[in-house]
Amino acid sequence: MNYQSAAASYNVVRNHSGVENATPHQLIEMLFEGLLERISQAKGAMQYKNIELKGRKINSAIGIVNGLRENLNKEDGGEISENLDALYVYILGILAKAHTHNDQALLDEASVLIGNIHSAWKQIG
Repeated sequence: MNYQSAAASYNVVRNHSGVENATPHQLIEMLFEGLLERISQAKGAMQYKNIELKGRKINSAIGIVNGLRENLNKEDGGEISENLDALYVYILGILAKAHTHNDQALLDEASVLIGNIHSAWKQIG
C-alpha cells in the first residue's frame, strides 16, 4: 500500500469515527471545518491551474453550504436563522462566481465569512 492510499484510508476511518461519536453541535463544527478546507483546496487548485480539482472542491464546498442551510432550525431560529440563511445564499453566489471567474479573492471572501460564523459557532458550544 502506498503512502497516499494509506493516508486516504486513515482519513476515511478518522472521519467516520469522528462523526459517529459527535454531538449535533460538533457535527456542524465539522461541516465548517470541512468547508474551509475545501475552499482552501480550491484556491490551491486555482493557483496550480488544476481546473478539474478546483471544480470538485468548489462543488463540494457548495454541497456543504447547502447542508448547513438545510440544518438551520427555521421554526425556532427566528431572525438569526433567517440571517444565516441569507448569508449562506450569498456565500453560494460567491463560490459560484469564484468558480466561473477563477477568482481567488472571492474564495478568500467566502473563507472570511465562514471563518466568522465558525468562530461564533465554537463559542456557543
